[in-house]
Amino acid sequence: MAANSQIEMLGNRMDFDYSRGVTGYVLVLTRLITGYWFLHAGVTKIVGEPFSAAGYLANAPAASPLQGFFAWAAATPWLLDLTNVMVPWGEFLIGLGLIVGALVRLAAFFGGVLMVFFYLGNAEWGHGVVNGDLFGLMMFVIVGTLAAGRILGLDAIIEKMEFVRQRPALKYLLG
Repeated sequence: MAANSQIEMLGNRMDFDYSRGVTGYVLVLTRLITGYWFLHAGVTKIVGEPFSAAGYLANAPAASPLQGFFAWAAATPWLLDLTNVMVPWGEFLIGLGLIVGALVRLAAFFGGVLMVFFYLGNAEWGHGVVNGDLFGLMMFVIVGTLAAGRILGLDAIIEKMEFVRQRPALKYLLG
């Protein structure tokens, strides 16, 4: 369960070992909870009634900076069809990747992209700009930047494979 890195914060360089003690367990728990959240959201859209984003897209609040784009997406059949497939399957695959700890940074990136769309699309800022969508975005940022898949996840095994060692750029997708 080793996950070490050297970080620079505010001009100070230091070693940071987040795999030992409570920090590693909190990070794994954060990864698992975020993964379950998205896996569950995806599964319920896949196996339940047919999912349609049409209402969400067409009825985005006027305060949303994405309102025009969402209205266009709702009125464009091929884009709406693509969205209706990508949202549930994207949520499912992102959640699965986080739960098993495989391709965690890639999953966290796309989870973050979805959360940005949800955050800006909901535009429920009557009580301030901090809401559940922003917290969800932060969960993906934490899991991705701290490479949570290297702790009790498949990424720790995948990174040691010869294929990945010969292609070091792949490590940016793992962790």
